[in-house]
Amino acid sequence: MTKLPRVVIVGFPNVGKSTLFNRLLGRRKSLVHSEPGMTRDSVSAETTLGGRRFTLVDTGGLFGVADEPLSDKVRDKALAEAASADLVLFVLDGQRDIAPAEEELYLQLKRRGLRLLLVVNKFDSPAKEESMTADYYRFGEKDISFISAEHKINIERLEEAIAAALPLRAEAAADAAEPLRIAIVGRTNVGKSSIVNRLIGEERLIVSEIPGTTRDSTDTLILRDGKPFCLVDTAGIRRMASTEDGREKAGIVRAKANIRQADVVCLVLDMQQFPTRQDARIAQLALDSGRPLLIVINKWDLVDKDRVQPDAVREQVFRKLGFVSYAPLLFISARTGQRVVKILDMAEEIHRGGTIRVETSKLNEFLARTTESHPPRLKNGARAKLRYITQKGVSPPTFILFLGARGPLSPTYEKHFLESLRREFGFVGTPLRLIVRTS
Repeated sequence: MTKLPRVVIVGFPNVGKSTLFNRLLGRRKSLVHSEPGMTRDSVSAETTLGGRRFTLVDTGGLFGVADEPLSDKVRDKALAEAASADLVLFVLDGQRDIAPAEEELYLQLKRRGLRLLLVVNKFDSPAKEESMTADYYRFGEKDISFISAEHKINIERLEEAIAAALPLRAEAAADAAEPLRIAIVGRTNVGKSSIVNRLIGEERLIVSEIPGTTRDSTDTLILRDGKPFCLVDTAGIRRMASTEDGREKAGIVRAKANIRQADVVCLVLDMQQFPTRQDARIAQLALDSGRPLLIVINKWDLVDKDRVQPDAVREQVFRKLGFVSYAPLLFISARTGQRVVKILDMAEEIHRGGTIRVETSKLNEFLARTTESHPPRLKNGARAKLRYITQKGVSPPTFILFLGARGPLSPTYEKHFLESLRREFGFVGTPLRLIVRTS
């Protein structure tokens, strides 16, 4: 996969970086909040402007926020993104005066030899350009983009400027394969960001013991054995009632959406505290989404291997999470790297399991064998006759079963039937859906 040029949006908190990111991307990906400090980790996505394909990156604020305990890490992360960029969009707030620190920071980035495009946001009326723009030219730039990301004012001109500034190699990766999207989900502080950092081989995501460190979801593209993967690090999911910060609540809502949009869901449990009631709630979200599920138990390096056996842990997990017992279980350590890379291998395997299509003739051969060896029962205990089965779709694999008697199947029999179906045709790690109809 050819590396795409990177366009990185930087600026102080609340200048509208995330709004501009979403506007250029053409969809809401980066969370926008009225309170500063919503974005901590960088958020990136591939997009195309003027026929040039590139990676667009939204960053956290380059100056401290009063209630932000991770300001230094957020700023350092944003500066590191800027240093690796092909083009930096330096965003100012057009509704307030320029802060001396903003001018100093702009000149600092300029001295580093970075290619900069100065963007003044929140110019909601074009008439302002005549009376309020002179002050911005003290930065020494001839071409300044005066825009309103929220109201789409002068956005087309900015897009033309970005396309003109990008290197010609931007078109090289247009035919790149679609990556497998793996949503890394779980409670707060179970090690989700640490797992992503270990897989990419660098400290790209901010890791802290402070609960709720990750607020917005972040996409990280990696390539392994020629295959692309998109790792989606999500905010820790906890009960809304336990969350007072509106920014964290927005991140939780986004994390739940990431589950529905993923190709594979990777649920991370903490070996020191599992499975909790909240783990069960998140597993239920994965089941409801119909996405293949992998359960990862992190911090396995802290376990006394003489006293704790994997089989006992597996039994403990599925005693509470039996409704997702189809999910493979993987023991890892993000700190040491133990078995972390297997997440990618297993994600590929269970994704294939969710896309299997079975010929109708083979399904009905299976139906005949199953009903003979284990006669079906209705919920009221009466014998049932199963006439015919066909597959309706994939992701999740969905089947229509025609029943020759009125009344629902026994839940116990339906569970047995789906488990037999899974074993017969290799539906690894994916939920199955069964629609029962009376013929």
